[in-house]
Amino acid sequence: MLMKDTEGKEPTHPFDPDGVGVANGAYFGFPFAPEEAEVVLISAPWDVTVSYGAGTADAPDALIEASTQLDFYDPAMPGLWRRGIATADIDYTMLEHSQRLRNDAARVIEHLEAGGAPDDEHIARRLARVNEGCARMNDRIHAQASEWLRRGKRVGLVGGDHSTPYGLIRALGEQGESFGILHVDAHCDLRRAYEGFEYSHASIMYNVLRDVPQVERIVQVGVRDYCESEARLADESGRVVRFGGYELAWARFAGTTWADQCARIVEKLPQRVYVSFDIDGLDIGYCPHTGTPVPGGVSYDEAVWLIEAIARSGRRIIGFDLVEVVSPQGDGKVDAAVGARMLYKLCLATLLSQEEPQNKNDEQ
Repeated sequence: MLMKDTEGKEPTHPFDPDGVGVANGAYFGFPFAPEEAEVVLISAPWDVTVSYGAGTADAPDALIEASTQLDFYDPAMPGLWRRGIATADIDYTMLEHSQRLRNDAARVIEHLEAGGAPDDEHIARRLARVNEGCARMNDRIHAQASEWLRRGKRVGLVGGDHSTPYGLIRALGEQGESFGILHVDAHCDLRRAYEGFEYSHASIMYNVLRDVPQVERIVQVGVRDYCESEARLADESGRVVRFGGYELAWARFAGTTWADQCARIVEKLPQRVYVSFDIDGLDIGYCPHTGTPVPGGVSYDEAVWLIEAIARSGRRIIGFDLVEVVSPQGDGKVDAAVGARMLYKLCLATLLSQEEPQNKNDEQ
């Protein structure tokens, strides 16, 4: 099988999906150019506002490395990768900016945790720098996403922390059609300007509700660690439906099958669906190093069943993100291994949910 590499050139050797993983700097080692692929993955190496454990800014590189260890045959969705999953150029200046602003954010968090006031002059200056920098990051993601959407691609974002998909979701909203969000997460992410950070990882869904009216519903799955104000906002908004982690577990213990629970979840989603997947929505054993780990959660297989159920329901997945993966140096490879496989499943389910390939030649 001859495919073009990520620069559009013919490779020296044919791409062998059954061979050794190719470390070519692309997710899964695929040689698709973004221009010819149906799904384009953009990367956000960013974790400025994380409030507990850092490291998600390194996730894109860690996932690229881990993804070359995958085998590509999927009995539930065979051959769909041939329609094209491509890697957009990664802007590593974003990582440099993240590292600089992270120092400011850490000082703000330390000050607040010590009982300091957020309007102290030296803290207010740092907070302003962080908020301005995060707004610029959002604009850069928005610009990248908008360009690929304009070209008719399905866009997936690889974070980074959970603040990073905001620009992509906003770009999808600007296309005009309404859609829903399947939000798999341990947290509701409905806090307003958490710790003073206007675009906090803990505020992504609050910001979406405020700024993207095209999002008609957010269906949260696995949430199990959130505050009273978030619960109140979810209950009062009319646009948030929660399937809490504990409630899902209790129903399972009482004999309700996961297939039946997924049917209830999918029923709450409109025809066009964006999937926002925070890795900490999974059981902690799958992501022990994520920034804010929480016991409980769904299993990997349960998450895959749910995502495939959306695709097989006749709904269309219009985009997705995978965020909050942390893969430490050394032997801590579980997080990246799980994250890479979840990313692949998200790509395949997105392709499965489309009515037909954008380029029928990709199926040859």
